[in-house]
Amino acid sequence: MAVELPRRSATAGEQSSREAVLDEIKLRSAVEVDFPAIRALIRQSGINPTGLAWHRFLVAESPAGEFIGCGQLKPHSDGSLELASLAVVPAWRGQGVARLIIQALLAKAPRPLYLTCRGGLGRFYEKFGFRRLQRDEMSPYFRRLSQLAEIVGKLLKETMLVMKLD
Repeated sequence: MAVELPRRSATAGEQSSREAVLDEIKLRSAVEVDFPAIRALIRQSGINPTGLAWHRFLVAESPAGEFIGCGQLKPHSDGSLELASLAVVPAWRGQGVARLIIQALLAKAPRPLYLTCRGGLGRFYEKFGFRRLQRDEMSPYFRRLSQLAEIVGKLLKETMLVMKLD
């Protein structure tokens, strides 16, 4: 799950400049030394830090070689697979880094693929073909998670979506 901040519409010059920088962003499989940065970014982003296994992560590096984002394909005990732990460092949010990570992970992920996200991010993931699920459409893992999130969400005034890409 990633936090995408709303942005104003870019001018043509800003758009081409941003695309040039995105062309220089490197995506690679994580290595063990990336794990502290992954864990710190996940916690900073307010994402569930359980199930973080560095070997499942894809990381994004800036043109200068700095860690700027990550995401993973996370398997669950019921056989489902989740696009998970998607996060971008604050200075790089809203610039297309999350999109690059998602596209790379989707290219190698079997279907169906699930994800959970904050309610306000549903439209962002719909752009990639994900659709919102009703509880009776969810795998057992996500059904249990959804029930727990509903209880916690009432306390925090936050909704959680479960989405699926077929």
